[in-house]
Parts: sequence; structure tokens; C-alpha cells
Amino acid sequence: MKVLVLSSGGVDSTTCLGMAVKEYGKENVVALSIYYGQKHDKEVKAADDVAKFYGVEHIKLDLSKMFEHSNCSLLSHSDEDIPKESYAEQIEKTDGTPVSTYVPFRNGLFIASAASIALSKGCGKILYGAHSDDSAGSAYPDCSKEFNDAMNKAVYEGSGKQLIIEAPFVEKNKSDVVKIGFEIGVPYELTWSCYEGGSVPCGKCGTCIDRELAFKANGEVDPLLK
Repeated sequence: MKVLVLSSGGVDSTTCLGMAVKEYGKENVVALSIYYGQKHDKEVKAADDVAKFYGVEHIKLDLSKMFEHSNCSLLSHSDEDIPKESYAEQIEKTDGTPVSTYVPFRNGLFIASAASIALSKGCGKILYGAHSDDSAGSAYPDCSKEFNDAMNKAVYEGSGKQLIIEAPFVEKNKSDVVKIGFEIGVPYELTWSCYEGGSVPCGKCGTCIDRELAFKANGEVDPLLK
């Protein structure tokens, strides 16, 4: 089996990549990183460092044109500020709609693009790191189990039953992901999660808050905060 892993350079996708290398061997793993017009390129650089660490092929794709009409606060052309509060606090203000850092149908687009590349590279499986914390309260609806199941069916049928999708953490939370990562030696010091592009994580955006709590839940300190 040859597999393609969507790699953002963050905790979840890097853990996913580590699991794939452990199970299938680095020669059978392809990492795909996608630039979508975010306000900094630290994620893509982190993904490159992670791919080099694992010795896997690393493909990069620019899909920023697809999101030029969105005012999502993560995007470089947006006039919205990135919220400096937890996702739970943000969800309280959205009345069940996605949070402002939701890039419209991003995972759907990423998976569709990954499917084409995976088939071209002879891969039979796509792995990505969606987890239950991200889908909670519809913060990121394209991280839910329902979304994954629907996309898996579409890709399986649309590929002539050659390709499947797996989201191994879709029913786990971020602390579970970090626990798995420590067990298999994931290089979290190479990763980047913060929505800001500074020299150190801001510690205040939703993903920074989630990341710090996940490490604390495992009795560990985030290596980027040491």
C-alpha cells in the first residue's frame, strides 16, 4: 500500500504522517502540503522540515486562487482579525455557524485535489488529521465524521473504487493525538500551529490554546514554548 498524507506542518497532520511512515515505510508515503493564501508561510515551511525529517516525498500545491473571494480571517487579503480566544468562546458567538477562521470547504477542496494526485502517484489511501475538537459545535464542519464518511464514499466511487480516505483521529481529541505522537516519537519541535506568523506562537489564538492544553493533558510542555 502506498499512501498520501495531507501535511499542514501542524500537530495533527504531523502525527498522521508519523503513523503512516511507521505503518507503511517512508518509501510508500507521499506528503502533500497546500498553500491556500494564509497570512504567513510558516506552516508550509514546517511541513517541509517534517517531510525531510521522515525522508518522504513532499509535494506542494498552491490553491490560494480558490479562496480569493473569502474574507476568512486566516487569509492574507482579509480585513478580519484572527480571534484571540478559544474555539468554545468563539462558538458561543456564532449561533451554530463556523468560526471566522473556517476557510470555506477547505478540506473538501484539499481532499479532492489530494485524490487526483494520489491516483496519479499510485496511492490507495489518503490520510488527514481531522479530530473531534475541531468539529465540535460546528466550528469546522469539514472535520466531522459525517463529512469524512461522505467524502470517503464520493472518492471511493469516483476513483473506480481505487482510493479510500482515512481520518484516524476523527473520533479522538487533540490530547489523544499528542499522546499517540509521543508514543511514536513525532518531532513536535518542527511543527507550527499558530495562526499568526511570528517568531514564537502567540499563545492566544484558538489553535494555540488547543495545542497548549493538549500537551498539558499529557503532562508535557509544548517544545515551542520551552
